[in-house]
Amino acid sequence: MAAAMKSTVEWQQGMVFNATSGTGHQVQLDGDKAVGASPMELVLAAAGGCSSVDVVSILEKARQQVTGCRCDVEGERADAVPAVFTKIHLHFVITGHDVAEKHVERAVQLSAEKYCSVAKMLEAAVEITHSYSIEQAD
Repeated sequence: MAAAMKSTVEWQQGMVFNATSGTGHQVQLDGDKAVGASPMELVLAAAGGCSSVDVVSILEKARQQVTGCRCDVEGERADAVPAVFTKIHLHFVITGHDVAEKHVERAVQLSAEKYCSVAKMLEAAVEITHSYSIEQAD
């Protein structure tokens, strides 16, 4: 049987909701974006977070001296309702000591093609692209 996941989303006031994951972690959502991220912003964050976990994990297994990983995520939305994402681009900025480009390229590719369940789920309806840059750590 497939592993089940749960989340509870509870209305606070206005367009503010509190989401509690099945593991007990909380995040605030706000349809007006005044006190929390919107649900669509969290979709982008989830894609970037899921992919970043993969990339860092793969680079560490390859014994790369990574000191930082940032994923800048941009999404384009449809003009019509529902304003779904039509394109999402993930750009990874990897910082470290003598990090090999071939390992970063491989890590980003493996995340995109095999491991990131959020991106794999979204790619059925969204064009997802990836890029990366490497910065030498101080």
